[in-house]
Amino acid sequence: MSVLDVEIDALTGGSAHLEQYRDTAVLVVNVASRCGLTPQYTALEELQQRYANRGFTVLGVPCNQFMGQEPGTSEEIAAFCSATYGTTFPMTEKVDVNGERRHPLYAGLVGTADSEGHSGDVRWNFEKFLIAPDGTVAARFAPQTEPDSDEVVKQIEAVLPG
Repeated sequence: MSVLDVEIDALTGGSAHLEQYRDTAVLVVNVASRCGLTPQYTALEELQQRYANRGFTVLGVPCNQFMGQEPGTSEEIAAFCSATYGTTFPMTEKVDVNGERRHPLYAGLVGTADSEGHSGDVRWNFEKFLIAPDGTVAARFAPQTEPDSDEVVKQIEAVLPG
């Protein structure tokens, strides 16, 4: 089973239909509006704009598990991201990424190790997972790794379809 087979709702309601991303490279990021790393939204949106026409999307996954840094409602999160960072990439419902209530999406992601060998629990907001077009987890990046860093961009370009 691929992580793309997991069911999750969209931030604005209804299903996010992860299956729609099969044959697409997807950068899944647990996001938060009140975190020191929140300015990464700018680079995430730049990646979205740069690679969207080449079979890529960012998928934001709001999470409030790290010091309550994503306390808002779905409507508040959507308004903040749009007004503050002009985000156009899709967002899912707010979920838990760790613990007993970890969403199945993250259950399928956290077994992948990053370049430093860390696997298991998500460490903080803005941890990134790159899903290849075939639904396999291709890479994991630490929260502090900037979305537009050479490390991330090289991995994205390596898995772009076609």
